Amino acid sequence: MKSSGALAPALRASARIVARVAAGRSLAGEFERFAEQASDAPRAALIDLTHGTLRRYGRVQAIVRELSRRGRPDAQVEALLWCSLYALESGRYAQYTVVDQAVRACGLLEKWPAKSYVNALLRNYLRGRASLEARIAGDPEARHQHPRWWIEALRAAYPGAWEAVLAQGNTHPPMCLRVNRRRARAAQYRERLGAAGIASRSIGEDGLLLEHPLPVERLPGFAEGEVSVQDAGAQRAARLLDLGCGQRVLDACAAPGGKAAHLLEREQVPLTALDNAARRCARITPDRERLGLAATVRLADATRIDAWWDGAPFDRVLADVPCSASGVARRHPDLKWLRRPADVPAFAARQSAILQALWRVLGTGGKLLYVTCSVFPQENDAVIEAFVASAPGALRLPLPDGAAAQVLPDTEHDGFFYALIQKQA
Repeated sequence: MKSSGALAPALRASARIVARVAAGRSLAGEFERFAEQASDAPRAALIDLTHGTLRRYGRVQAIVRELSRRGRPDAQVEALLWCSLYALESGRYAQYTVVDQAVRACGLLEKWPAKSYVNALLRNYLRGRASLEARIAGDPEARHQHPRWWIEALRAAYPGAWEAVLAQGNTHPPMCLRVNRRRARAAQYRERLGAAGIASRSIGEDGLLLEHPLPVERLPGFAEGEVSVQDAGAQRAARLLDLGCGQRVLDACAAPGGKAAHLLEREQVPLTALDNAARRCARITPDRERLGLAATVRLADATRIDAWWDGAPFDRVLADVPCSASGVARRHPDLKWLRRPADVPAFAARQSAILQALWRVLGTGGKLLYVTCSVFPQENDAVIEAFVASAPGALRLPLPDGAAAQVLPDTEHDGFFYALIQKQA
């Protein structure tokens, strides 16, 4: 078990962040704000508390609702209780330490009148856990730790697998590496990892799945561009696009640039990478330079082709479109609680508009690979079927690797959808 150390300051900072997420802010954005401020809370403890709490958000909300005797508390006090309940259930700290430090954190938040309330609720939780579990057992959000609408959508789409998909959404994601084949081979790099005491196994053509995640600074040759971090499911894109040397390639929604880099590592092609957000677009170039790759990076909206297209058709187009990101929710534990049911059809409409625009820049005989990191069929097969039915010359091809278009998240990879479409004469 960990010592109490700086648990109270970490609980205070975590409560502030989680309260803002509960109010609709993104966890990534709040961490950026935190990084800009001086703090006595260790970052590692803060990541554990915020991410762990949000992974169990449905459960900790249900517990506080069940145990609170005076209605809903102040937003920061409520968030402090959520984070403290996660700390208790994590097993990382002694129970008495969490209760004591939570009360101290209440004072650090300047919520002094709530100290006795926080103390009493946490002690009541510890005394009555068995009966509490029985009382919240019927709450699907507490059980599956996803919003009710999300649960129902997956139950309808995957009658035999929906519970497994939800369970994966609450886990820690795997860490997979992509070996830069221009500078090393996966088998050779795996030997280097083993020599450094880092256990891994091969996955796909260029991938290595680590037994335990670790900071990239510990990866041999990372700074020299020998390896990158990329989910095994995302690495599938470069294999499916069916690249040939010299083909003109467009990555239409490129940031942060992992798939574009993989394409360039595999084949000598002139590649244009677009993204419509300056902050995201700025992330593409540093990683490309680390890997020793050349590409044209443009800040542009893929649907406004008159602003960026020179009129020369592309042989290959990668359309890794904006989506609900429901297949990578475990990497962003706030996401499932920030999304709303109306977001899914809104994404589908945006995806359709992007496809319609990109079809104009694809040359005859060319291929377009449509990608989402979503598990909702409304963003995937429904979009592709409607597009192929309406677009002149559109033919959906079998995927070259023979695997399913939709892969669900599991212990090896995140959830992704792929569709390959050819433009016939």
